[in-house]
Amino acid sequence: MTQVHWEVVDEVAGDIQAEIIRGLLEAQDIKVWLSQEGASRAYGLGIGALGRVQILVPSDMSDRARSILEDYYAGKYESESLEFPDEEEQDE
Repeated sequence: MTQVHWEVVDEVAGDIQAEIIRGLLEAQDIKVWLSQEGASRAYGLGIGALGRVQILVPSDMSDRARSILEDYYAGKYESESLEFPDEEEQDE
């Protein structure tokens, strides 16, 4: 049985941002483990040092995960613009 070694690839503020990144990486078939200080979970803290969440991936996937995160932070996954049809077009 092979033991998986986990590596921190990012650290973010709060659960929401951590879950967004988890979804992004898991969509690319990269397993993700989120680690947060126990006190922050117990007391529901989402700000400051206790609100930090570490994003860990298997070591053999860390380079790929970092590349994806680099693209994410550079805005490469953002839509250029969201265009909604005019009300007149909807009526047709």
